[in-house]
Amino acid sequence: MNGENDSQKSLSLPALTALRCFEVAARTEHFSRAADELHLTHGAVSRAVRLLEEDLGVMLFERRQRRVFLTEAGERLYQAVREGLGGIRQTAQALRRQGRPSSLVISCEPTLLMRWLIPRWPAFQALHPELDVHLMAGGGALSFGSGIDLAIRRNDFQWPAELYSQPLFEELTGPVCQPGKVAQFFETGANGPALRPAAPRLHTKTRPGAWQEWLQHAGQSASEEAPGQTFEHFYFSLQAAVAGLGVAIGPYRQVCDDIEAGLLVAPLGFCPDGTGYHLLAPAPPAPGSAHARLAEWLQSLT
Repeated sequence: MNGENDSQKSLSLPALTALRCFEVAARTEHFSRAADELHLTHGAVSRAVRLLEEDLGVMLFERRQRRVFLTEAGERLYQAVREGLGGIRQTAQALRRQGRPSSLVISCEPTLLMRWLIPRWPAFQALHPELDVHLMAGGGALSFGSGIDLAIRRNDFQWPAELYSQPLFEELTGPVCQPGKVAQFFETGANGPALRPAAPRLHTKTRPGAWQEWLQHAGQSASEEAPGQTFEHFYFSLQAAVAGLGVAIGPYRQVCDDIEAGLLVAPLGFCPDGTGYHLLAPAPPAPGSAHARLAEWLQSLT
């Protein structure tokens, strides 16, 4: 009877908890660090390793002061446990991904998000119901270690060179106003329509150089006597233009829907301002991934 019990014991696997404690202790060479990583006490890790050694009948560690070092038997077990747990971990991750929708968090500059991306988002959801994508407003510098997977940014600042950058579209800007205010704010000259010197300019604190940049790229001269009004955010200036309060500098993709709806007009058209929007990511998209499908859809809009 004892021989049968010994045979069954020789075929049984050690306790998974003990193997997990052993693997972390071997990797960190320290029972206290293993305890911290596993959220256990030092005593619990030490007991688990001791019971594992008793079960196997060999010493797994040499204990020297506060550190522990693998014996030859410990090295053999560590290689096997590391490979086994690694395979379990990879399979579990793959099954979790298979069992739930692909999830992404994309950060987009606020005005572009509100006036261009969100109105088109139902079309993306209808095209890719299997994807779980969350939209977040954000601009300027970013960190992909803070819960953001992708970002849409204008290249008016320097981002890290190691980021993967996919151009989406160039920025086109031009003066926009309410259709009923065109005659008041614009005049017809020998070279076509021109902005009246006294037309009120709508400015914004988040893009204070918008007017000066447009004047420069459009080859227009500045009018020092022009009245103006400054708003806290860029989309406030666009909404003020819709309300007829003056003329705002409108990036094409942030005003194209209002132009199509007859809420705004651009009497002087649009011209490139030398910048553009890019889709940023920590790495290139894997074929067929949620990142790749989103990037393909964004490209189709431009």
